[in-house]
Amino acid sequence: MCPRTKEQNELIRMQRREQILDFAALAYFRSGGSFDIRDVAREAELGYGTVYHYYPNRHLLIEDVLVSGFERCEQALAEWANISRGTSDNRQLLTYCKVLLRLWQSDARAYLVYKMAAEHYAGLPGKDRHPAKKRFMERLYVPLKSIAQCEDDSVDYMLAVLVGCCGLHYYASTSELDIDRIAQLAMQAITKES
Repeated sequence: MCPRTKEQNELIRMQRREQILDFAALAYFRSGGSFDIRDVAREAELGYGTVYHYYPNRHLLIEDVLVSGFERCEQALAEWANISRGTSDNRQLLTYCKVLLRLWQSDARAYLVYKMAAEHYAGLPGKDRHPAKKRFMERLYVPLKSIAQCEDDSVDYMLAVLVGCCGLHYYASTSELDIDRIAQLAMQAITKES
C-alpha cells in the first residue's frame, strides 16, 4: 500500500473541514446556538480532538461557518443578478426567492447567514457582530433591494417569510420545503397582494 501524496492529504483536510463546517451549522440549529466543539464532533461522528485540531474554539468555528455561508449567498445573488440584469420583473424576484430557498434547503451555512441577520447577529461576540451586519447589508441586502427596486420595507417582509418558513426545515426537521408555495408567499410581501 502506497502512502498518500501531499495532494491526497490536502484533499482529505479540505473534506474534513467542510464536514465540520456543515455539522457545526446543523449543531447551531439543534442547540439554538449554544453548542460546543463536542456537539459538532458527535454530530459529524468525528473525534473531539479531530474537530479541535481544526477549530480550537466555537467562535472560530462559527466565524468560518458564516464566512463560507456568506460566500455561497453572495455567489447565488451575483448569478441571479447577472441573469435578471436590467429587469424589475416580479417573476425574476420570484425566481430569486426560489434560488435562495433551494440553496438554504441544501446548505445550512447559507441559511444561517440570513437567520442570524434576522436576529442582528446576536449570537456572535460583540467584536464580530458589526462586521457580519456590515457584510450582510453591503453584499446581500442592499444589492437585493436595489434589484427589487423597492423603496419601502417590502424586501424585509419578503426575507422574513423566506427565513421563517425555511426555519421549519431546520428546527422542525421537515424533509422538504414547498419552495413554490413559500416563494409565492414571499412575493406577496413585495406585491402587497393577499
